[in-house]
Amino acid sequence: MNVGMLGELFATISERGRRLIERRTELGSGPRRASAVIELAEDLLSHRGEASGVARASEILEAYVRFSPDERAIFFDALAGRFGVDPANVAAAVEAYRASPSEEAAQRLHLAAEPRRQELFRRLNLAPGGTQSLVDMRTHLIAMLKSNPRWEVVDRDLVHLFSSWFNRGFLVVKRIDWTTPAHILEKIIAYEAVHEIRDWNDLRRRLQPSDRRCFGFFHPALVDEPLIFVEVALTIDLPAAIGPLLAAERPPLAARDARTAVFYSISNCQTGLKGISFGHFLIKQVAEELKKELPELETFVTLSPVPLFATWLDAERKAEGNAALPETDRKTLELLDEPGAFENDLAKKALAPALTRAAARYFLAARNAEGKLIDPVARFHLGNGARLERLNPFGDLSPKGLKQSHGMMVNYLYDLERIEKNHEAFADAGTVVAAPVVKRALAKRAD
Repeated sequence: MNVGMLGELFATISERGRRLIERRTELGSGPRRASAVIELAEDLLSHRGEASGVARASEILEAYVRFSPDERAIFFDALAGRFGVDPANVAAAVEAYRASPSEEAAQRLHLAAEPRRQELFRRLNLAPGGTQSLVDMRTHLIAMLKSNPRWEVVDRDLVHLFSSWFNRGFLVVKRIDWTTPAHILEKIIAYEAVHEIRDWNDLRRRLQPSDRRCFGFFHPALVDEPLIFVEVALTIDLPAAIGPLLAAERPPLAARDARTAVFYSISNCQTGLKGISFGHFLIKQVAEELKKELPELETFVTLSPVPLFATWLDAERKAEGNAALPETDRKTLELLDEPGAFENDLAKKALAPALTRAAARYFLAARNAEGKLIDPVARFHLGNGARLERLNPFGDLSPKGLKQSHGMMVNYLYDLERIEKNHEAFADAGTVVAAPVVKRALAKRAD
């Protein structure tokens, strides 16, 4: 049974369920509507009928779509409190386990400790389009979470469920090209998070030439909604800068002449799935797809941004008595404060080695308050089994690149024979597998 048929089946069940339950009157608006939807959620949890359950779930989600921010706040408050765990049930289950610590008692304790909202989310997911609705609900939750930390328990439960629902085994990789339906191509333009796609002509330059490829990962429950897409440039050698790869007048390379596949943009499309791991080795799968088509390819690398490097470096420069930056480099890096420094060849020549040494420290030695690697892009690629291959000062001289990384970009190498080993080293011990040239940059002192 395909996804379309399954969706039609649930829609039919929902419609029949609506006829089984009394039709609701207008839910009103504001607090009244939010309260009515909360009562509907209680009804959904208290009834076991499949048809009526799907109908109630649909009614809840249809009402939620029309919620104002204030109504969402009322609903999220109920999810955090009213639909949490029942303390009395947990206490009773704990006592039962202490009295008789059996597998059955442990299972009853596990069930008692599960918040009611988890079962509510599972039942809402049965509605037609339920998965997308819940992903959108978490998008709203994330936007309001900073000022409402009491809702973090709701967010954790959604993350817990999404981690199972969006397991790597459910994802399907598809080639995206200029013949892909327009409604999907529009989403590629909208979701591009690394290097902005300005218009349809810009998109064509990224999809149509012989030396360009794009792949999307899709989930059966989110029809025509890419979760991740990966843009690829086919080249001869490792690129050090993004400008030439995206140049409008760039002469294309015949795909058969390429020896290197460059993953230059990887975008997560669903804000509501932020922080959800789709499993490791996603890039390896794309590399294997490319290798099937183009067996001549020898090297698989990224050309990646370093989004937090400028923030980290600026803080290091301001810190008094900080030995992380050699005094000579600290003096050289004052050039960053001068307008037009990246347009001055002499300034760039002086800055390049200082920025490279600082970047080597950023990746190999610096850690955040939790003891983890600071850079989120690095965590992604190293977690996927890549090696930190090369540091590229002035790799991105766009306004965004200068702001987030003082122009620094890096190459991560995906050696298909060592991906699993590199992944295990990073996962088990936090080891940053790096090329000798990167390690030498950390060890080298300024002259």
